[in-house]
Amino acid sequence: MAWTWQTGVFFALLALALVVMSLLAIYRPEVPRRGILGFATTRGDRLFVSVLGGAYIFILWMRFGGGSLWYPLAGTILFGIAMFRFA
Repeated sequence: MAWTWQTGVFFALLALALVVMSLLAIYRPEVPRRGILGFATTRGDRLFVSVLGGAYIFILWMRFGGGSLWYPLAGTILFGIAMFRFA
């Protein structure tokens, strides 16, 4: 994998998300809730599913679509919003 500034920004934002989720867990604990996934999830679970789903969206885009990466980015953002809202 090529370590470019974009890769560094990605991993820095991922680390920032983990820090924010840890602080939220400390200062605002939550009770797991059931959503469209059919099992109880916490914020951390929904973050994990969002990141994993985003990776699959990008992989499928590169395999079948190609072209500009702004489209799968928009799809990933919408998927993340849906996961945090409904899952």
